[in-house]
Amino acid sequence: MNLNWINEFPFEINLDLDAIDRSVREFGVRYDAFFSGISDGLRFLVNSINNILNYIPWFILILLVVLVTWKVTNKLRKGLLYGLLLSLIGVFGLWDLMNNTLSIIITSVIIALILGFPIGVLLSTSDRLDRIARPILDMMQTMPVFVYLIPALLFFGMGRPPAIIATTVYAVAPMIRLTNLGIRQIDKEVVEASIAFGSTRLQSLVKVQIPQALPTIMTGVNQTLMMAMSMVVTASMIGATGLGMEVLIGVQRIEMGRGLISGSAVVILAVILDRITQGLVKRSEVDDVE
Repeated sequence: MNLNWINEFPFEINLDLDAIDRSVREFGVRYDAFFSGISDGLRFLVNSINNILNYIPWFILILLVVLVTWKVTNKLRKGLLYGLLLSLIGVFGLWDLMNNTLSIIITSVIIALILGFPIGVLLSTSDRLDRIARPILDMMQTMPVFVYLIPALLFFGMGRPPAIIATTVYAVAPMIRLTNLGIRQIDKEVVEASIAFGSTRLQSLVKVQIPQALPTIMTGVNQTLMMAMSMVVTASMIGATGLGMEVLIGVQRIEMGRGLISGSAVVILAVILDRITQGLVKRSEVDDVE
């Protein structure tokens, strides 16, 4: 007796994957001028940020990290520790690569904030939009990160622009979610009171709801930054230069030392960025209470 039907699915649909690939490629060719314009704009932005970072002397950047950390945490010891950790990246000979990585992260986060904040505000004003956007955001956060590289590579070619696009799409979801959540958590009586005192809906949003939701919004900024940081190594697979490329080369050549040192630099950079933004979150919570 044949019992294969127990372990094997009874029917399958033969998808024409080649047709999907052809249609995507044809779409990319048809609108090549549009995608090239976006790519050129992103290249100009990331190169400008990279030039600014390269223009800042190494000791000034370390001093800024110390001062900013001290300011947001009120602990000089932490500032000195993070300054020392940052200096280790220079000691490893990875300072320029760190600037390349930072320029990609900063560009991606700026775009993610510009897109994510207003979308989150918009979703907070409509339950219907929120229900529509929720599965889309779920898909964006659960989709394997390598999948984002395929359309970015097809439409924008190799280099930093597609890496920025893939990183932005991957990292924008937390900003949208937490902006939406933060505004929705505001006490309705507070909003109604502001409107009763003569505020318009827009004035209530700008002067009451967004300031009240600032701690949650800042948490979204932190999560967006960390997700962008997590794409550093993955984005190097499509030509993004920086620390991620060094990690990838170490893996490809099975060079333990190279992978360990560059990976440690990525960790140091991620820890510094995370602690500074977490300090900003805590300060916004304190200001909100006051």
